[in-house]
Amino acid sequence: MFTGIIQALGRVADLQQVGGDVRLLIESSDLPLANANIGDSIAVNGVCLTVTEFQGSNAFWMDVSCETINCTTFNELAVESQVNLEKSLTPESALGGHLVTGHVDGMGQVLKITTEARSTRFLIEAPQVLAKYIAAKGSICIDGTSLTVNTVENNQFDINIIPHTLENTLFSTYRVGTRVNLEVDIIARYVERMTLFANESASE
Repeated sequence: MFTGIIQALGRVADLQQVGGDVRLLIESSDLPLANANIGDSIAVNGVCLTVTEFQGSNAFWMDVSCETINCTTFNELAVESQVNLEKSLTPESALGGHLVTGHVDGMGQVLKITTEARSTRFLIEAPQVLAKYIAAKGSICIDGTSLTVNTVENNQFDINIIPHTLENTLFSTYRVGTRVNLEVDIIARYVERMTLFANESASE
């Protein structure tokens, strides 16, 4: 589990095709790795991946399956691509964002970027199938960043990014047309399942 609070930016230092899958070497001088171990989970652009090997003091290898490549924006990664990074929660971690699983639900696309006072507003289009999970003032995770939804219209929603978040995450690199990984609020999924189960039971 994660919080959606990005701890560091990293870069893809190497990308290898291996047997149809991909190995990524992620390098970051800002992500604390002193207590990290092989087998630990780290979210990369909101995708939960497992550390398989360390290289030096500030880089680590991760395997990416075909399923992940097909369901996320990872098929657009290349050497030197920047990535958002967050280590997994521990019992001592502060839950500063919202509960994030690192399981991407779909890909969205940036439709519009506007300046609003000191913040930047992004209009994003989500897959239609995810629209029912996105609510005004609810939570959503974009490339691993926990955010609050401003408004929603059909399958489009907008968010405001403060200067600190803009400077310390991938949002500073987004342009109109940029594709992003989306994870909807896990609570919305559980509420839907419980509602469906209750309706099914009532009709029996």
